[in-house]
Amino acid sequence: MPDDSITLLLHRWRSGDVEALEHLLPKVYADLRALARHQLHGNRGSTLQPTALVHDMLLRFMQGNKVSLNDSAHFFKAAARTMRNLIADRARRAQTDKHGGGYQRTDLLDALQLPVPADTDLELLDAALTDLEAIKPDLARIVELRYFVGLKVHEVAALLGVDESTVYRDWAFARAWLRERMHS
Repeated sequence: MPDDSITLLLHRWRSGDVEALEHLLPKVYADLRALARHQLHGNRGSTLQPTALVHDMLLRFMQGNKVSLNDSAHFFKAAARTMRNLIADRARRAQTDKHGGGYQRTDLLDALQLPVPADTDLELLDAALTDLEAIKPDLARIVELRYFVGLKVHEVAALLGVDESTVYRDWAFARAWLRERMHS
């Protein structure tokens, strides 16, 4: 995923060059769709399609504050986080009576393949990931990249610039921490 031309286009776009976005999107769109497809895989109860998730994520990026995206790795990490938030927001809305209620949390949890019981409250899960990020941001990044983006250990290691053994160790710790947090 890391690509110097993507980094250059990101910097140009964030500096106000609208044309840079036109050149950036074709370079990242296929990767973003693959991320979205992975996140939504197995989510039987959802009608959200990967293309719609990517478009929603891009809208958030364009409407939000001009966040400084340092490089392509940072861009894809931010994209994964935004997709995670969009899925969680959609699940919360689906649970309310105002929006029809009756949403089955287990579908989303199964799709995410998180190390927590299927009957876990999605809001509690999101809070646990937020708490993990406050304590150990590097562990939260690994969880996002492994579960929400679907990267393999060696891909996470390359993206974060750490050894695979570090990713394996942190991955095991993060899973145990989430499991403990969700059961308490």
